[in-house]
Amino acid sequence: MIRKLHCLLRLHSPVNRTVYRQRAPTLFTRSYATTDDANRNANADPKSNNKSNKRAGTTSSSKSLPAIRNPFAAAQDKTKNTYLTMVEIFEERDVHRRNHVEFIYAALKHMPDFNVEHDLEVYKALINVMPKGKFIPTNLFQAEFMHYPKQQQCIIDLLEQMEDYGVMPDYEMEAMLLNVFGNKGHPLRKYWRMMYWMPKFKNLSPWPLPDPVPDDTLEIAKLAVERMCTVDLRSKIDVFETREIKDSLDDTWIVSGMSPEQSKLLREHSRQKALYIEGPFNIWIRNRRINYFTLRADADAQFLAQLDERQVDDDDVTQIGVPFFGRAPPRRHNQLGKLRSVHQQDDGTIFAICATGTSTKDSLLSWIRLLEARGYASLGEIPVLFRFTSSVPAKAEEIEGPANMPAQTSDTASSHREEHTETGSRP
Repeated sequence: MIRKLHCLLRLHSPVNRTVYRQRAPTLFTRSYATTDDANRNANADPKSNNKSNKRAGTTSSSKSLPAIRNPFAAAQDKTKNTYLTMVEIFEERDVHRRNHVEFIYAALKHMPDFNVEHDLEVYKALINVMPKGKFIPTNLFQAEFMHYPKQQQCIIDLLEQMEDYGVMPDYEMEAMLLNVFGNKGHPLRKYWRMMYWMPKFKNLSPWPLPDPVPDDTLEIAKLAVERMCTVDLRSKIDVFETREIKDSLDDTWIVSGMSPEQSKLLREHSRQKALYIEGPFNIWIRNRRINYFTLRADADAQFLAQLDERQVDDDDVTQIGVPFFGRAPPRRHNQLGKLRSVHQQDDGTIFAICATGTSTKDSLLSWIRLLEARGYASLGEIPVLFRFTSSVPAKAEEIEGPANMPAQTSDTASSHREEHTETGSRP
């Protein structure tokens, strides 16, 4: 401490300042050679010229930067074994493991290319790249002010990516984080929060899915239609092939869902009222999107008007009768009236839903023909309208702005739908 004070006093003393000012021009100025100097050097000793040329070559070569190569982008065989092999090569290349933060970020970026973004073993291999013991805080200030913030933020981003992909850590990862950052490190706090919330939400969905989700589109469509049909537990899922229809243009599959209550409503539907095939609508099965269509009709206003207003809704929780102090819960009114099913909504009645392999009008028309051949002969007498919802005008309005969009004419539907009438015979 005394030695540091002597150095500071010597540096700020007026005598040293004058010496520094006198030496400053010689310290920070650079001499440049002129043509005269070059001619003198040419007439001088050639051995000295060779030495100066060698020095110039070494300085120019030292200034050239080495090319940075990304092994993940240059890999030809993008598999899990190749990915782990590159991680092992980086660990064995250098004892100090320089540039390990940049390496981990590059590895996280190229995970989807190797199809390892859902693999817990790969994430643990990346955490193992970090040096052990160096980043552990030794006092309270280091712990709270994020000792080695770049390295800690790198592992926090790794845990964030695990959370985004739904990868739940295990207890081995906790031990690895303890060895790297200690029990006061911020990545370990992030790990503890993940281990608290992720097990709660892992099995919370009432529609469990296989892990991993199958790649076959038909199987995903079955899962999607089954999920939507759980509103009526008696619903039945059927898989049709369009090749059963003689005049079909598309050779694809159709997944159809209908309940006995919907079958009854379809048979009782008036022949004078049209049916509508609406869609496509989107449903997500984890990270897979499926388009589906509905067969529906307009709401029966006469039937809805006959419903008793005193009818108790079983799903309404605003008026729950709870007995207190020995008082019996209130009973429902003794009444006889019509009850509507869950498929009869205020905006319309839904008769069936389906998902096809091509989502074309021909496959949907084949769906109607297949339903007609399986006991719904009235579909041949009822006009069927196709209502296809297009998202292209809405996206164009979002990009161009409402001011640059042309005004819609009276022939254009407000919802950008195109309707085509199909009767009993194929066009």
